[in-house]
Amino acid sequence: MYKNPQVKPALLTKFEPWYPMLWTDGSIGAINVADIEVKELKAFYTQEPSLSQSEEYKPVRTGFEDEILTGSNGFAFAPSVTESGNAILYINPHVTFYFRPEVHMVSDEGLNAYGAVTWGQFFIYQGFNQHCGWMHTSSAVDVSDTYIEKVSHKKNKWVYLYDGKEKPVTTKPITILSKNSHGRDTIRINSFHTHHGPIMAKRNGQWISLKSDNRLMSGLMQSWLRTKANGLEDYKKTMDLKGNTSNNTVYADTKGNIVYWHGNRIPRRDPKLDWSKPVDGSTAATEWKGYHEMSEIVHSINPNNGWLQNCNATPYTVAADQSPKRENFPAYMAPDGENFRGVNAVRVLREENRYNIDKVIQAGYDRRLAAFEVLTPALVKAFEKVPYEDTLFALLAGPVEVLKRWDYKSGVNSVATSLAIEWGQKIWTDIMKTNVPGKENADQVDKATYFATIADPQILLKPLLVTVYELQTKFGRWQTPWGEINRFQRISTDIEHRFDDSKPSFPVAYASSLWGMLPSYNSRTFSGTKKRYGVHGNSFVCAVEFGPKGIKAKSLLAGGQSGDEKSPHFFDQGEMYSKGLFKDVLFYKEDLFMRGLKGYFPGEK
Repeated sequence: MYKNPQVKPALLTKFEPWYPMLWTDGSIGAINVADIEVKELKAFYTQEPSLSQSEEYKPVRTGFEDEILTGSNGFAFAPSVTESGNAILYINPHVTFYFRPEVHMVSDEGLNAYGAVTWGQFFIYQGFNQHCGWMHTSSAVDVSDTYIEKVSHKKNKWVYLYDGKEKPVTTKPITILSKNSHGRDTIRINSFHTHHGPIMAKRNGQWISLKSDNRLMSGLMQSWLRTKANGLEDYKKTMDLKGNTSNNTVYADTKGNIVYWHGNRIPRRDPKLDWSKPVDGSTAATEWKGYHEMSEIVHSINPNNGWLQNCNATPYTVAADQSPKRENFPAYMAPDGENFRGVNAVRVLREENRYNIDKVIQAGYDRRLAAFEVLTPALVKAFEKVPYEDTLFALLAGPVEVLKRWDYKSGVNSVATSLAIEWGQKIWTDIMKTNVPGKENADQVDKATYFATIADPQILLKPLLVTVYELQTKFGRWQTPWGEINRFQRISTDIEHRFDDSKPSFPVAYASSLWGMLPSYNSRTFSGTKKRYGVHGNSFVCAVEFGPKGIKAKSLLAGGQSGDEKSPHFFDQGEMYSKGLFKDVLFYKEDLFMRGLKGYFPGEK
């Protein structure tokens, strides 16, 4: 960018070698901070009365709009279940579109890595080299904890109690600058800290601090060194650095090894305590006691079933009945629940025992929506109790019949998919509010399954009636195929005007991962649109086979590699993406030079 005479930087005009180091590791940060919410942080430091000392704190995350979009799928196949006798890795991160570019990094010093990077990274985040490959999925491993601090105000200073002694609460000034219509605002905050970390909230009159690792040089080293790993033992050495705070790893190599590690940097704690909730900060008994070794964390190496899978869900189904056993590990090590993608992945991967790259891609693009296998029969059962003479019967008879005959597969020509997804979004809040008897930490599969057995018929039927009305209003008929509603379009990088119903777009068969869809495609309407447009989900997707004499791979990228609207590569993979059609990866230089259109060297026009 610095040397290209045709490119003018939008902001930075001077570049320093240390800039890439600002992104210090390949993880995405601790994602489970004991349900601390931004509103709590704001209330504490602005003295808002919304969380008073007498108010009981009850975290609520229920709506479809709060769906956790971060995620990914990772599959690994051992030689015992592949046609060629080589291991195969399936790389499938789910992120915001155009956020995960596809790159091949080669150097004369020995680097030769291919895969996906996140903006700002100088290392391949999810990908492979000539020896092995790695796929990261987001994890719910408990890597950060909250502490209840016993604080008091004495002699105009805050102190907190720890092992029977009073220690001073430290303060650190923070200055935040923000733009406004007249210029900029300056906000100054004196943040409070104990030795555990910053005070993040006040619950029921108690100060809550947060302990979390977020300044790790080992994370930077691990992210770089794994790109040059030459096999399993070498890769294990990078894992031993314990620099990754948020990711699981699915691994495969040229020797035929497949491995799964659930997390990486996991603090060692007293297993008798419930670490999913704030613990007593006034005693040394709740301190971390170092970190678990890789041999101690939940993992699976070369399972007998021949495959591994993780879809941001529990590791206790990672290899079906060959998976690690929950009772062998402390609860904080794998609090992840099951999701419908995980349910579907286990089923799909069991259906084939002679995989090749194309069959792996076919498995990764399975279109069954496992959530509706639970929810739709409950809807049909509720409808069957409606009296024939009831108006509701006449209005819903047709839609319910369509859903009753549905095979639970999404498709561009499927009316049932349109009905199910639009209906499902309307009942998801009620599903997530469901309390499952005997399961305080029930996952989405538990909640949906129990909800389907106890839901009042009106809770199920009225949202379907609203769905029918909305489809008729928007599209003139409720019998609207999913492909007419669900579209893929890239016409502009302008956030405010990036989608337009009047301009060309591609129909997409896929749907949100929430419903068990493996090829995740999260779409929604925007201001001025009736149709839904994809914004998040499958980004870089790749299947790679590790032969002893060479790498074979196929990949696909959401839309296009270029962010320049005038570039032919701005949306040249759009139709391919909408249909799940992959391209060959040109991993070897001779293949690249033979098929390349042109070459470019920095400084040339």
